[in-house]
Amino acid sequence: MPTQCKGVLVSWSGGKDSCLALYEIQKTPDLHVEALLTTVTRDFDRISMHGVRRVLLEQQAASLGLPLHQILISKGASNEEYESKMGEALCAYRDRGINRVAFGDLFLEDIRAYRQRLLAKHDMVGLYPIWGRNTSELIREFITAGFKTVVVCVDPAQLDPSFVGRVIDDEFLAQLPPGVDPCGENGEFHTFVFDGPIFKNPIRFSFGEIVCRDSFWFCDLVPAE
Repeated sequence: MPTQCKGVLVSWSGGKDSCLALYEIQKTPDLHVEALLTTVTRDFDRISMHGVRRVLLEQQAASLGLPLHQILISKGASNEEYESKMGEALCAYRDRGINRVAFGDLFLEDIRAYRQRLLAKHDMVGLYPIWGRNTSELIREFITAGFKTVVVCVDPAQLDPSFVGRVIDDEFLAQLPPGVDPCGENGEFHTFVFDGPIFKNPIRFSFGEIVCRDSFWFCDLVPAE
C-alpha cells in the first residue's frame, strides 16, 4: 500500500448501497479500505435491520478480501446503546490514525446530518461517494457492472411484500410502483449483495422462509453447505 494512502472504514450493511460506496472508494487511488463496519444484532446473530445471517456477512467479507469489524448490539437496542457501541469501535480506529468512514447514503439529508454529528463526537469525518446520484441510473449501472443483489427485507407500508426474496433486475425495476425509490433509499426495501466484480467468488445460499417480524417482511437466506 502506498504510504500516501489514507485509511477509511466502510459502513457495511451487506446491501447494494454500501457495496456501491465500497466500489467507488476502491477506485480512489489515495484511499485504502481498512475494514468493513457492520452492526449485528447479538440475539438474532443477524445483520441489524436487514436480517441476514452473520455467516453470510462473514462470507461476503472473505470474498471481498477485507477485514470485518462487527459491532454487536442487543435486540431492540436503544439509540444510546447503538451510539455507545459504535463510538467504541470508532475510537479504536481513530487511535490508529484512521478518521474517515464511508457511507452509501444517497439523498436523505437528516441521515447524513446525524452521521456527521456522531462522527464529529469522535473527531472523525464522513465520506459519501454516491451522494446525490440519480438512483434510477445508479441501480442500472450496478446491474450492468455485474453486481447481483436480492431483496431481504420489505416495509409493507411502502412496498408490497411480494417483492421480498426477489433478485433486483430489469423486470424487478419495471414492476416497482410509482413513488418507490429504485434504490430503496426511503427504506422501502433492503438487500444483500451476493456477487459482483469486486467479489472473488459468489456467496451461495438458498431461499428460506418468508416471515413478518416487527411489521417488516423478511426473506431468510440459508447458507449453502
